[in-house]
Amino acid sequence: MRRIATIALVLVAAVAAVVMTGARSEREQPGFKVKIAFDNAFGLTEGGDLRVGGVDAGKTLKMDVSKGRECQGATPGDGPPRACAIVNAVITENGFKDFKTDAHCDIRQQSLIGEYYVDCQPGHNPQSLADNATIPDTQTTSTIPADLVGDILRRPYRDRLRLIIAELGTGLAGRPQDVSELLHKADPGLRETQKVLQILGNQRTIIKNFISNSNTVVRELDVKKRQLQNWIVQASRASDVSASRRQAIAAGFQKLPTFLAELDGTMQRLEGLTNAQTPVLRDLHRSAPALNTLFTRLGPFSEASRPAFRSLGTASDAGKKAFGDASQEIVALRQLAEGAPETGKPLRQLLQTLDDRGRATENSTLAQASAPPNPDPTAMSKAGRYKGFTGMESIFNYAYWQVLALNQFDSIGHFLRAVVIRDPSCTPFLNDLKSTAEQRQVRDRCEGYLGPNQPGITTPNVATDANDNNQTRAKAAATKPKRGQTDWSKPHPTLPASQQELLQHYGAPTNAPASPPPAAGDSASQVLNYLLSP
Repeated sequence: MRRIATIALVLVAAVAAVVMTGARSEREQPGFKVKIAFDNAFGLTEGGDLRVGGVDAGKTLKMDVSKGRECQGATPGDGPPRACAIVNAVITENGFKDFKTDAHCDIRQQSLIGEYYVDCQPGHNPQSLADNATIPDTQTTSTIPADLVGDILRRPYRDRLRLIIAELGTGLAGRPQDVSELLHKADPGLRETQKVLQILGNQRTIIKNFISNSNTVVRELDVKKRQLQNWIVQASRASDVSASRRQAIAAGFQKLPTFLAELDGTMQRLEGLTNAQTPVLRDLHRSAPALNTLFTRLGPFSEASRPAFRSLGTASDAGKKAFGDASQEIVALRQLAEGAPETGKPLRQLLQTLDDRGRATENSTLAQASAPPNPDPTAMSKAGRYKGFTGMESIFNYAYWQVLALNQFDSIGHFLRAVVIRDPSCTPFLNDLKSTAEQRQVRDRCEGYLGPNQPGITTPNVATDANDNNQTRAKAAATKPKRGQTDWSKPHPTLPASQQELLQHYGAPTNAPASPPPAAGDSASQVLNYLLSP
């Protein structure tokens, strides 16, 4: 009696351990859980395989019976609710957990000994299936065991089946849709066959072309049978290599769904890029004739440019030698260029200042008459306080006027003249001589060396070219002196005392230019002695 109690206690403990282990494994099973509704779950077992696209991705946990909405099919009937099997499954492999709302699952036979498994396709809808959601029976198919089909073919089962079908025929005569749905669910092959036939019907033109072109393909294969044989050998070697790396290939197939999911976003962006490129391609299509003409004419142009390129190559040889000989000069120029930025900015500022009309130091009617018109940067309209010469014009004027002042000529010849100023107060260049009394005294004193009359500065400039315009002539007429005033439009020379004595000796007026002395007698000798004396 004690032995029987002990055995019973051990059996109860083992059963409890198995139940608790199964419950704990069910509760603690990690992964994506899903419920699948089947009309018939024949052959499935707890812990069986769950495959996604033919790859082992999880397992089945347990099976229940339900009469909910997931079991009523696409067209619920008016009779009592139908019952179906609910298979609880879990997906543990990464990359296979993203099930869509249009996911489809089938029960397939794994071997002839009666092993079955669940095979699912994740679907393509954008909306994902929630965790622990249910896939309805409209998206599942059950299998018919091959051994049951074989049993039906034997007597007396086939006779019984004939009687059953005969009796059911009358009852199913008015329910063709239910019969069609039953046949589709009973054998997935019928549904797939229908899809295949539909695809073949849509592609009958391609199949027709394929059959008509098969002779050409066979003929080409016969001509290239050596290449075909070599391809078969290489394919065999590739298969051997693939077999040796089947684990890596399997891992790649496991990662393929994740890659395809990530590729979806990239393809959408690629579609957007393609749509954005459509206008560019249209413009390119419109420009194609012009581009064709360009490339057609570019050929003769390229041929005609060959002699020029040959000459350029010959010149480059001489240029290469010249650059080699000028290496030292280039080094010197580089050293000079290093300090050029520091020198360039002050030099630019100096040249801009010299060419600025607004920096004139005094008024000049000659500058106003000879200034360039607008929009020249040095036009007189852009002058500042004084309307005179720019610094650059003053430099050129100094050289021009200095030459004219020193080099005087007449009908007899040329002679140079110069004025030496020994007064230290007048030697430095002074700009402003009007502010103080001392400055005005220096100005009055030093202006004598330039003469009391400075055309264009202290007196009107009437010594202009005879070809000046009417406006210049009008200004000259306006400056004509009144009665009793000196007419500065005519020369009024001032001769030294020795020359005035000589002219008085010969009776010439002292305020007129000296006339040539007599050509005979003592008077001519005195004139020559005066002119040739040291």
